Amino acid sequence: MSFSVDPQHSAIEFSVRHMMIAKVRGSFTKWKATAELNPAALESSNVSVEIEVDSIQTGDKDRDAHLKGDDFLDAANHPVITFRSSAISPKGEGSYELTGDLTIRGVTKPVTFAVEAMGPAKDPWGNMRYGFTLEGQISREDYGLTWNQVLETGGVMLGKEVKLFGDLQVVQAAG
Repeated sequence: MSFSVDPQHSAIEFSVRHMMIAKVRGSFTKWKATAELNPAALESSNVSVEIEVDSIQTGDKDRDAHLKGDDFLDAANHPVITFRSSAISPKGEGSYELTGDLTIRGVTKPVTFAVEAMGPAKDPWGNMRYGFTLEGQISREDYGLTWNQVLETGGVMLGKEVKLFGDLQVVQAAG
């Protein structure tokens, strides 16, 4: 069954260690996802996501511009980040692992997300909805995002690991 993502109730976010002492968080505001779900057997479902790199937001315009530039995501040459699922494995009541190919800056690598599935719920308009919370982690250097700066006090400006988060609410129209 085809489901569409409800963008008003969904988010794609990330965090990365900054200066070895804190985390910087960000999100993407423009993206689309498609989901073919089998609610009775989620392991036979699939999902695809396309994220517009230019929609990155971290709360600082200068940092956002740097992330869109050559040192990081290179939005001019690689305007879209994609994810295509390849497997969904049950891990317990409402828990799954979602594996797929993540492409950033023209580099494609496999990534696995821990997924919590919730639902179904019928909304006031008769539509069936499901919710999914995803968490995963990648090494940014695996995707060619190697820019960094050594700090005077030791360590580096940015951590290598980027934590990825997704909250997706999907809806199937009544009918």
